[in-house]
Amino acid sequence: MMNDLRFALRQLLKSPGFTFLAVITLALGIGLNTAIFSLINDLFLRGLPFKEPGRVLHMYSNAKDRNLLEIAVSAPRYQHYRDGQTMFDGFAGENIFAFSLTGLGDPVQLFGGKVTSNYFDVLGVRPIRGRNFLPQEEDTADVAMVTENFWQKRMGGDANVIGRSITLDGVPHTIVGVLPNLPFSWTGPNAEVWTTKPFVIPGFSYERMMRGTGFLRVVGRLKPGMTLEQARAALPSLNQSYRSQYPDKIDSSATMSLKTLPEDVTGNLRPAFATLLAAGRVPRERVATFHFRKFAGERSRRSSRRSAGVAAGATRAENGGQFSSVRSRDWCQPFASRARVHNCTVDLNGRGHGNLSGTAKFTDRSD
Repeated sequence: MMNDLRFALRQLLKSPGFTFLAVITLALGIGLNTAIFSLINDLFLRGLPFKEPGRVLHMYSNAKDRNLLEIAVSAPRYQHYRDGQTMFDGFAGENIFAFSLTGLGDPVQLFGGKVTSNYFDVLGVRPIRGRNFLPQEEDTADVAMVTENFWQKRMGGDANVIGRSITLDGVPHTIVGVLPNLPFSWTGPNAEVWTTKPFVIPGFSYERMMRGTGFLRVVGRLKPGMTLEQARAALPSLNQSYRSQYPDKIDSSATMSLKTLPEDVTGNLRPAFATLLAAGRVPRERVATFHFRKFAGERSRRSSRRSAGVAAGATRAENGGQFSSVRSRDWCQPFASRARVHNCTVDLNGRGHGNLSGTAKFTDRSD
């Protein structure tokens, strides 16, 4: 094994360019697989940080006449379904939003959302510090909830984080809760902060918002005993009543569809992760193949040189009719690790024309 290791190291040192390329390729492959496993661990193995996620449904709007599928829900449709539905214990909405954070070092842009006060209750997410939003805070209060990552990274894990103020878009907000880190496939990358006032959009009047433009992510928690199939069966009547009551809305002809939270968060990612894992395996296999071909070729060349050396020595023995002493670094190499072998003596007797036979003797000599 040590001989093989030394041989491999010598070959790598002989080809620094190849060695560098192999190391970089392996590093990229290993790094990709490590990142993928971290995501798989968060999404599939460790479980989602939601209570009974199978009971949480994500509601989509579908405008098939415009070939728009699984898009955001409008404010009037959200309010109509919230007031008319009977299959959910809770019905909530989120306006995905980007904030400018100031007052904690350099100004940065943060992602998160503006949500109805019951949003995290419907999801089944409990804060690790503080509390969720209260109903009276939905329309007027400047309050915020941040993720554990925000708390640790931007506030140094301050034990007194509850009650501290952060400035979002120039407005001070009081932190009332710290949330566990949520799956990126649900919140989006770098989502760290949520506030209330989901129907307040800068530069967007209330009248314009109520025309039926979709901007809300809507979720509902099924009542005990209610199934996904029953919830889907209840949608057509709600679709029809909305169309009849609001015929002039932009989304009046749209229909709604439902997905469970686990399906929504992880379902579409499984094929993608399988593809990424396969892609991460390719660099390792390529490097192994390159090494095998390179070292196999080198072994073949070395064997050829040994055969040529033995044949030459045998020819001289046949022609001279006597012993021939051949010292060849190439074909004596397998015995170089034996400390007392200094000469490799070949005793070959020619028999016939073109056919060689004889005995190779390796003498152990001391200087």
